[in-house]
Amino acid sequence: MRIPWLRSVDTLAPPTHEELIRLVALGDEAAFAELYDAVAPRVFGLVRRVVRDPAQSQEVTQEVFIDIWTQASRYDADRGKAISWILVIAHRKAVDKVRASQASSDRDLRQGIKEFQESYDDVADTVETRLEAERVNKALETLTAPQQEAIRLAYYGGYTHQEVADFLKIPVGTVKTRIRDGMIRLRDRLGVA
Repeated sequence: MRIPWLRSVDTLAPPTHEELIRLVALGDEAAFAELYDAVAPRVFGLVRRVVRDPAQSQEVTQEVFIDIWTQASRYDADRGKAISWILVIAHRKAVDKVRASQASSDRDLRQGIKEFQESYDDVADTVETRLEAERVNKALETLTAPQQEAIRLAYYGGYTHQEVADFLKIPVGTVKTRIRDGMIRLRDRLGVA
């Protein structure tokens, strides 16, 4: 049984997140359980805001705590608070999950397009579609990185302006401005009336 951390002679205080991380790094399962109870709601909340799907959010949250258990010795108190370190891990895992899901969706879409194109007999239309897609992609590359990111999320990712703003952690107005300015530049670049 662990002895509670003694802060002063008169006051018994629960261990801090930093102290719990140090104990977890030493393999203390009770400290890990206590840390889990203390921070799991915040971790899940962050993951849920990024991933959105409850079941996937639970999976990602579990992965976060596996990383905390295996990487606790990497925590450096001089670089910041333990909760910040934990939330950075959570955010990275959540973003990775979103990217993996998007990549899977993109692969499925590419496969569906490929199967459609293979079954389509009109070679001229297929060539024209590919050329237009390449033209649009080249035009997209001329945009600023923030404009590209906002347009890709909104038009290729299917996110609403609010979802793009939440994902990028910027105001909705900024998202709309980036998309509008990017679309104007695309229109000018592509010569669309």
